[in-house]
Amino acid sequence: MALVGEPREPRIKRRQLAAELRRLREAAGVSGRGLAERIGISQSKVSRIESGAAMPSVPQVAAWVDAIGASAETRARLTALTESAFAEVQAWRAVVPDRAGLQSQIQEHEAAARTVRVFQPFLVPGLLQTAEYARRVFGFFHLPYDEGDLARAVAGRIDRQLALYEEDRQFAFLITEAALRWRPGPPRILRAQLDRIASLATLSNVSIGFIPSDIEASMVITPGFDILRDQDSEVIVTIETMHANLVVADPGHVAEYEQAWSGLSRMAVFGHEARQLLENIRDASSEYAD
Repeated sequence: MALVGEPREPRIKRRQLAAELRRLREAAGVSGRGLAERIGISQSKVSRIESGAAMPSVPQVAAWVDAIGASAETRARLTALTESAFAEVQAWRAVVPDRAGLQSQIQEHEAAARTVRVFQPFLVPGLLQTAEYARRVFGFFHLPYDEGDLARAVAGRIDRQLALYEEDRQFAFLITEAALRWRPGPPRILRAQLDRIASLATLSNVSIGFIPSDIEASMVITPGFDILRDQDSEVIVTIETMHANLVVADPGHVAEYEQAWSGLSRMAVFGHEARQLLENIRDASSEYAD
């Protein structure tokens, strides 16, 4: 993973890799469709790799180089570049001029994913937030939004939620009870948010589980993360930290997050138990005046 002090380097290398792979393919006179057939991935995945929207694995880069007949030296150079570009760190301060556009960047990752798994220990995940909940969350950022940026950021977050209604895509959420109880405003905001979660949980392609506070723990609660798997079964993990958004593509690191997801799932309640927990929290919030 990239060092915190080098937030731009992985992104620069990722763009370099994308440009070099495209240049080599075009120089060899091979179409995107033809290359996709040779290395066993979709044409759309080739396009995403060449645009920098998707990270190829080391074996895919090796197959790419072999498919166009490049030299062993080229293969070694691009393999090394791929390994160094496997993690991306995007410092929040680096996107200050376009904070509202950050939702679009996140949406690009989500749009390519056919399955999305989200774990959130601190607050309701963005894909499930009401507009008012989201507005107040954005208002807490240590890099404050101006009024126009705030409105666009909220609109961008709500726009991302349209993906939940695409029946051919699967979404799974794990949320701690503490996150469900955290409220960024009056109790009415929390009640509306809990109602929103209950409504979305009825979608056939959406699974929502809760980790009760009094559950016997089988593992340490980790920071929040998203696991995104595309149509070619390539997986990335995104993690929002205080200083930056991290994008992890290294298969070994991704496997650690998938293992964490499995452990967290075993601690969660679903179905009737989940609905009952949600109702209990909502009833408790009704005891407080708005």
